[in-house]
Order: sequence, then structure tokens, then C-alpha cells
Amino acid sequence: MSEGERAEELTDLVENNDLTGIRLWLAEHRPYEIADELSRMAGGEAIIPFRLLDKDRELEVFEELDPSQQQAILLGLRDSAFHEILEEMDPDDRARLIGEAPAKIATRALAGLSPAERKMTAALLGYPEDAVGRFMTPETVILHRDLTVHRALEVVRARGADAETIYTLPVVSDGRRLVGTVTLGDLVVSEDDRLLKDIVDVFAPRVGASESAEDAARLMQEANLVSLAVVDSEDRFVGLLTFDDALEVIEAADSEDMARQSGASPVGDHYVSVSVLRLVGARSVWLMLLIVAATLTVNVMQAFEATLEEVTALAMFVPMLIGTGGNVGAQSATAIVRALAVGEVRVRDLPRVIWKEARVGLLLGVMLAGLALAIGSLLVGFAVAAVVACSVVAVCTWAAVIGSAMPLLARKVGVDPAVVSSPMVATLVDATGLIIYFSIARLVLGI
Repeated sequence: MSEGERAEELTDLVENNDLTGIRLWLAEHRPYEIADELSRMAGGEAIIPFRLLDKDRELEVFEELDPSQQQAILLGLRDSAFHEILEEMDPDDRARLIGEAPAKIATRALAGLSPAERKMTAALLGYPEDAVGRFMTPETVILHRDLTVHRALEVVRARGADAETIYTLPVVSDGRRLVGTVTLGDLVVSEDDRLLKDIVDVFAPRVGASESAEDAARLMQEANLVSLAVVDSEDRFVGLLTFDDALEVIEAADSEDMARQSGASPVGDHYVSVSVLRLVGARSVWLMLLIVAATLTVNVMQAFEATLEEVTALAMFVPMLIGTGGNVGAQSATAIVRALAVGEVRVRDLPRVIWKEARVGLLLGVMLAGLALAIGSLLVGFAVAAVVACSVVAVCTWAAVIGSAMPLLARKVGVDPAVVSSPMVATLVDATGLIIYFSIARLVLGI
């Protein structure tokens, strides 16, 4: 059965209030599949199948949902079920939910937690919204560097059930200062009488709790880590960023970049469940800004109106020229935004990046100019075709430079590089490309 048929089946069951059918459907599907289908429904509809879940699967499904969908589910639950779910959630997942929830839900959620869970949640909420401290888990098994392997394994067995992960184990000295990490596999294969300080990986990467969660997740991706140790300003261990949370951070960051590169604000929620008005709001602001910026192109056309009147054939190639320049600029901008995101380039690489992209744009321009010269010669004659060909070379080179420089300059001044990517670059290249085009026409044609 396809995903579309599966979703339609559950929706039909909910609409028909077929409780028996819903229970059977839920029993046949995995938690992540159930969560995906619930995300496609309005909050009022989703609460019906959620309430019919078995207790042992309820939390699994709930933690797979986005925070906004979790909020909608919570609003439909009685106080006892509301507090039971929040109490059983992992602290990092709970902190993100409460951090994004309206004040009314957040207050109600914190008030119902046990003192221990409330303390952990409050500690995580104390970090900035995009900091790794919001995404780490404090529920870990901490080992002292002077323990033997045998004793360390006993500690893991005794405390492991309450930890979110035991595959990466932090090793600390006095005062919880992080020495390094040891994997569960290292413990299992080591001699019982060996000390942890002899097998600990002191070079294991670590990050500060206030550092960017995206940077930490990218580091895990680059270093192939299952978990990443997180420390405070005094190098004391405070938690682990696990790979599942790192994947969510990267997915959210990539989704945000894709939205901004297309000239829209990120929505964040499941597309199917997002209202039309929210989609309009996410896209309209950027479109209004871009249409205002596009008036530069109109002003350039007015400034060179006399040139167009004298050689009307030049107007035929304006759409092709600005379209080509916009495409080249968008390609460069997209490549650099992606390279910045994964750490392949840095702001200090600006001169190298511009030099490389300028040569790329030049070679692309030469290739496209040959095609433009051949087509233009057949349509309007060699003289105008030569103007178009020379303009293509210049515009492609210029567009590649602009497209590569703007994201790096944006990062330097603290602006998200994706904000100044494809649409913004294309709009700027349109206006400046016309100036280049008409300037070359005046020079070559002597007008």
C-alpha cells in the first residue's frame, strides 16, 4: 500500500469515527509512520487516534512529532495524561517543546513536572534557543577517570537504564571536568583491572553548551561521531549531543536554508498541515522586497531608453541576458551557501572563492557566448550578436563573483547567508547586467 493510500485510509477512519478500524491501523504501523500521518492532520483530528494508542507506544509517537503538533496534542489531553507524557519525555525533547510553546502551555507543563525533571528542563531552557545546550541530553552515565574497567561496567549496568545513551561515556576528573570519552565497546574489550585514564580518548571533540547547535551537529557529521560531549565555560561536563538530535538539527537548518534560498521564510511544520495563510505570510514579505528591488531594472531600462530606440534589436536579448546572469549567480550562491553550511569554506576564504568563481563564470560565459553569437548572427546580424556575446561573457563573470561574494559577506556581518542567496543575487544581477549590456553596446556600436 502506498503512503498516499495509507494516509487516506487513516483519515477516512477518523472522519467516520471508526474506533475499531483506527486501533487496527495503529497496531499495524510503526511509531514514526503513525507520527507522520498524525502530522498531516489538524490538531483536533490527530488527538483521536493518539488517544487510542497503547500506553507503551504513546510516548514513542509523541516524541516523533514536531513541537507545534505536540502542542496541539497536549491541548486535547486531560491533565493526568498531559503531565504523564511530559514527565516521561527526554529532557532535551521536553525543553524544545516548552521553549516553543505559548506561555500558558509552558507554565502548565513546568508546574506538573517532578522537582528533578523540572530542574533538568529549566537548566536546558537557560541556554539560547539555537545553542547546543538546548539539544543535549543531561541523562548520561558519568565515569571518573580513576575507576577500573570492571568498576566502570558495574556503574554502567546500575545507571544505564536511566540514561538516554550509553554508547559514548564521558570520563571526568574531580569537579566533573571532562577528561575525554570512552565507548562502551572499549570498556567491553578492555582488561578488567585497567584504569579508565589509560584508555580514555582525550582527543575526543567537545563543544561549549552555548555554541551553535548546527555547528556541533556538523562537527558530529564530519567526525563520524555517535555522540558529542558538551561542556560549560569551565570545561565541566554537562551533557551529550546524540546523533538523532544532531540529525534533526541538520534537517531543520537545511530546510531553513532551502526556504530562504527560494525567497521565503521557513515554516517549520509539516507542509500538509500548514494553512494557506501561513504559507502566504511566509512568502509574501520576501516577494514584496524583491519586487521593490526589481524596480532597479526598470530604472536601468529608462536610463538607456535612447540606446534602445536607436538599436531596437538590443531589446530582443534582454530577457536572455538577465536570465542567464541570474542563473549563473544563483548557481554560485547556492554552491557557496552549501559550502559554508558544511564548513568547506570560511569568511577568510573570500579572495580565493571570488578568484575561483570568477574563472568559472568567465569560462561559462565564453561557452555561452559562442552559442549566442551564432544564434544572434542569424537573427539580427553580426554587430549586435557580437555585443550580446561580449555581454554574456562579462555578465556571467560578474554574476559568479556577486553570487559567491554575497553569502560570505553576509556571514561576516552576522546575517544568514541563505537570506542573500538566489533570489536576491538574481535581482541584483538583473540590474547590473543591463548596465554592462548597454555600456558594451554603446562602446561596440558607437551609439
